[in-house]
Amino acid sequence: MIEVAVLGATGTVGQRFIQLLENHAWFRVAEVAASERSVGRTYAEACRWLLPTPMPASVASLTVQPLDADFRSPVILSALPSEVAQSLEPALAQRGHLVSSNTSAHRMASDVPLLLPELNADHVRLVEVQRRQRGYSGALVTMSNCTTVPVAVALAPLLPFGVRQVQVVSLQAISGSGYPGVPSLDIFDNILPYIGGEEEKVEREPLKILGTLSDDQIVPLPATFSASCNRVPVLDGHTVVVSVKFESPPPLEAIREAWQAFEPHALARGLPSLPDPVLIYTDGLDRPQPRLDRDNGRGMATTVGRLRPCNVLDVKFVALSHNTVRGAAGGAILNAELLIAQGYGEALGLPSLQQSAT
Repeated sequence: MIEVAVLGATGTVGQRFIQLLENHAWFRVAEVAASERSVGRTYAEACRWLLPTPMPASVASLTVQPLDADFRSPVILSALPSEVAQSLEPALAQRGHLVSSNTSAHRMASDVPLLLPELNADHVRLVEVQRRQRGYSGALVTMSNCTTVPVAVALAPLLPFGVRQVQVVSLQAISGSGYPGVPSLDIFDNILPYIGGEEEKVEREPLKILGTLSDDQIVPLPATFSASCNRVPVLDGHTVVVSVKFESPPPLEAIREAWQAFEPHALARGLPSLPDPVLIYTDGLDRPQPRLDRDNGRGMATTVGRLRPCNVLDVKFVALSHNTVRGAAGGAILNAELLIAQGYGEALGLPSLQQSAT
């Protein structure tokens, strides 16, 4: 088993890391770190556990370390605030750790892979560029914004039709704002039509994720995105309403077939956290719904439905994914699995683990 340190372990995403890593096939949580107020206490004492499953006993007794500790774990899973991650994550990669981050600080750096492995696992090769340019013995890879996930996964099978313009309206769960998050008097009987910085991320990140790796750099997808992001009174699960204009508009049946036939990137197949299938298409007139569909594929699948013509662009549909699982902790774990599977830990003495047959 490969030892893992979780940074920001007491927060919403940190707790998801702990939950999802219990009984993981490759990884074991060996270290937890958090802000100063938690340092020196056991994880059970420091963490107000918010998830419905019990806190894993193996982690409950771990002593919370400071964020600048000298971690022994070769793999670091980061749920740090962006302002802390800005300097700490590169320093950890420089010291030889494989850092899989859920924070936004380095997503758009030209030599940092922004990974959704089912779509762009080959982008992990940017680690080689990163090591040459920065002198890292470790690596730094990032997970996308949680709202980007259902948008990018739903669009990836449609790229052969020439995606050119995309309009996104998000309906985002309150767990995306962390804990304690949005005050109850603000969110009950209400929708908040502004989430700071979110629209810019949703408009920018898919261009990199859906771009192509060429000559050690990502050539962005040649498309234009417009996003309007809203917080709604849902606990978990981000829903997006998407309209798309194509270079060569396909019939609706061709889009359905593309979704139903979609296979994950070859380099991602067999990774322990990859769901099968990664994309679920539903014909239900009122689906997907957060309460009914967010846990598909153990919370790692994206569900798409309500495909229909659009009077302004070409087509429109609804997509949904679990924001703290696929859109955060589970996604960062999947990225760490990809690093190991592609041999980026071998220089650190880590085993080359076998991906499962699919």
